[in-house]
Amino acid sequence: MDKKTKLLKLNKEIYKIYLQNKGSLLFHGWHHINFVRNKALLFAKNLKADLFIIESTALVHDLNYLVKSNSEPEAGKQMRQEILAKIGYTAKELATIEQIIMEAHTAYRKRQLSDEAKAISDADTLFKALPITPILFANHYIIENNIDISKLTKKIITEQTVLLKKGIYFYTKEAKHKYLKWAKVNSALWSNVSESLQDPDVQKLLADAKKLKVI
Repeated sequence: MDKKTKLLKLNKEIYKIYLQNKGSLLFHGWHHINFVRNKALLFAKNLKADLFIIESTALVHDLNYLVKSNSEPEAGKQMRQEILAKIGYTAKELATIEQIIMEAHTAYRKRQLSDEAKAISDADTLFKALPITPILFANHYIIENNIDISKLTKKIITEQTVLLKKGIYFYTKEAKHKYLKWAKVNSALWSNVSESLQDPDVQKLLADAKKLKVI
């Protein structure tokens, strides 16, 4: 089976899965997957990376959230491999896709990544740094993963802010040039959120809002 046919079949299968689960995947739904796919392909062109592998990886990189909420990529490995193998992906392609997912994952990222992982990582990280994400999607992440704002804030600061300080929030020149400003503002926002959560009156505000089922 040629690569174009594989991608067409994979896109159709993944879209169907996400459509069936749109009520539960409020943050990591098709809107996220499609955004990461499109941006990863854009970043990849300048790297001369493998577009077939990048698009395939983008489509399956977050299937772990269908297996278990608030999980790491390992939770979705079996599901990913079953879907890809059924479509006709080779064992080598499966291994490459799995390796890129692990490389690009925010919590695991290193300074040195493959070009394919750079493209996936920058696209996925960009979604988190978008100015609209804290406004429209942060609360969806909280609901989807059954956590509170304190846990989300801690996760963002311990994972994303650390990468920003190390200079590896983005890897590609295009992402750094266009979007690093957004990433810095996003980091400052969540640092302020963390500080505000220590304020007794803010704590009381949140407690009252929770009691009234406003949040």
